[in-house]
Amino acid sequence: MKNKNFNTIRNLFGTMLLLACVTIASASSHREAPLIANDPLADNADVYAFRSPNDTNKITLIATYVPMQAAHGGPNYYSFGEHIRYEIHVDNNTATAGDDITYRFTFTKTNQDPTTFFNIRLGAENLKTTYTLERSLNGGVTWTTIIANGIVPPPNIGARSIDGGAGLNTPYPTLFNNAITTAVSGEKVFCGSADDPFFVDLGGVFDLGDLPRQGGGPKDGLKFLNVSVIAIQVDIATLQKNGQGVAAAANILDGNFVIGVWASASRQQIKTLNANGTETHSGAWVQVSRLGMPLTNEAVIPIGKKDLWNSLTPYQDLAYLDTFKNFFYNPELALYMDDSLFGPAVPAFGALRIQRNSLQSFDFGNGHDGLFGLKGTAAVSGTALDDAIFGTLLLPAAGSPRSVDLWPIFHTGVPNLAPYHLATGKAGNPLANGKPFINNFLPNGGDMLRLNMAVPITPRNSPAFSSEGLINAAVLGLTDPLYNAHTNIQYIPHLDGLPNGRRLEDDVTRIELQAVGGVVLAAIGLWYDDYIAGAPNPVTPDLVGVLGYNTGIDSNDIAFSASFPYVQMPWRGTGAGGGLATSFTQASCLDAAPLGILGISSPNLMLTCYPNPFVNDITFKFILKQSENFKIEIYDMQGRLVSVAVEGKFNVGENTVIWKGESLPAGNYVAKAISGGKVIKSLKLTKN
Repeated sequence: MKNKNFNTIRNLFGTMLLLACVTIASASSHREAPLIANDPLADNADVYAFRSPNDTNKITLIATYVPMQAAHGGPNYYSFGEHIRYEIHVDNNTATAGDDITYRFTFTKTNQDPTTFFNIRLGAENLKTTYTLERSLNGGVTWTTIIANGIVPPPNIGARSIDGGAGLNTPYPTLFNNAITTAVSGEKVFCGSADDPFFVDLGGVFDLGDLPRQGGGPKDGLKFLNVSVIAIQVDIATLQKNGQGVAAAANILDGNFVIGVWASASRQQIKTLNANGTETHSGAWVQVSRLGMPLTNEAVIPIGKKDLWNSLTPYQDLAYLDTFKNFFYNPELALYMDDSLFGPAVPAFGALRIQRNSLQSFDFGNGHDGLFGLKGTAAVSGTALDDAIFGTLLLPAAGSPRSVDLWPIFHTGVPNLAPYHLATGKAGNPLANGKPFINNFLPNGGDMLRLNMAVPITPRNSPAFSSEGLINAAVLGLTDPLYNAHTNIQYIPHLDGLPNGRRLEDDVTRIELQAVGGVVLAAIGLWYDDYIAGAPNPVTPDLVGVLGYNTGIDSNDIAFSASFPYVQMPWRGTGAGGGLATSFTQASCLDAAPLGILGISSPNLMLTCYPNPFVNDITFKFILKQSENFKIEIYDMQGRLVSVAVEGKFNVGENTVIWKGESLPAGNYVAKAISGGKVIKSLKLTKN
């Protein structure tokens, strides 16, 4: 029976065509757990790891803490806390247990003028913060101080306190740049307040998944808010396990250049409140916050387990596999991307639909088997799913459908083996070797950012730069003739984006929701359910819907800096950031990522619509960067034009048009935005 089933599956695979032959035209962890929400000074908000864009022999590691800082938060303002160990951890070697390199920061505060209630007055700074940086190269056994009395710039209070003669009499950019310090061991370091580089509609996502909002425009919940930043720029040779520079890499996917990065905060067990208003801290140090991959604890781990998760290191994750595995193998978010479960209850996720019958054979819905039915067969022999290669790490058991995609993204990294190759070159068999795509496999521990340091950067000033990271790289690798004509190892733009490390620009909320929606499975040839095996075009409406999905907030509130530490200076308490962030909106939708085969490549258009699904009316909102003739056509699933929803010449800026679609029968449709006779954006619509 097993051989018969395998032959059926093999024959099915053999009927598929390569995507390369297709000829059609072209979220992180702020206040994420109950206990740490009450201890903001120790709250690890985000972690980033990327090759430095202006010095590609170096890696930049960034950890942020103390989230949701209002720029006007006097009289004490915000900074790092005392009696806390802030640490950035690096794992670079599967032959060693635990961390290979650890950077530990501790902070001290001094009142230079205790006679005033002002934070800054007459050249003196109260709550003046300095730091000590220690480094361990042996798993925390021994420590070396590499910076003593490091400078932390003051809060950006206002012009009188900073620039004026009654204050520090120094421009804030000077204070900010003077805080960049070089350690005795060569690392460049910055510690201080900065604009929070994360961007997300917090109000929408936690309103039961209303992302993008179905009843109005999105709001960046972190706009004009600051965060406390620790940034380190390190030579690749320092981080590489053998002390080698990137020139020694065998190729751009050299597994010897993979590192894992995570951050933490720890406190001593006992805090004693003294009668004189002081505190005494004693006892063993206990980890109270951790962060690796963005949004893990915030959107994957349920509330009852969040505090436990924060107390563990990534190296303990596998020991707690029975506790946490199901949250990754069967993620809650997937329930709302499945029409047979609770998908209709979360209309904002309407475009995100998981494969329930991929290739008319494989069900990746929660509780189903995914690829487990192939375990032990010739179909997985020699692949990363073969027990003889990685044991049961990636194909552990029945009822664990997302062990083959979400689990490696969060917990092991992705090996450069089938099936983790792009569909190009697979001859219709998703388990075969195809185009090598990424190698950031590091199975030492659990949740951490994994970065292959050999992968070149994508220039930030490129017109083609995309915040979609590896998803955009996958689309290019499958559709662009520069990359899909062969199966050689080859650099594809955005291979250096999440989940291969994390750049400041990466739209992590969108990427991870698309990943939960099965886009990684599609990239390797496990197409969406509306693809019929043997059909010439796997770019189906379901795939278009997932790739076109957008959260409504796709970029930071301010452009990032071109030089270290790359984050922007903090908002000033008397400036634009001196009010509530929620009073400001960001009108945006589909980013300008070049998805040429889908026809949604124009950087001159941002487009969204709501509500979707709709009953009668639907509102199209689009932002044009130039005045132009513009229209939106509506097509049914047979490719027939059924309506012209928008048509005319529209002005620069935001335009809103309400289209009445009540006459259409219930079902799925595709809206195509057309400019200059070309389709430049596509959206999947659902009529209830």
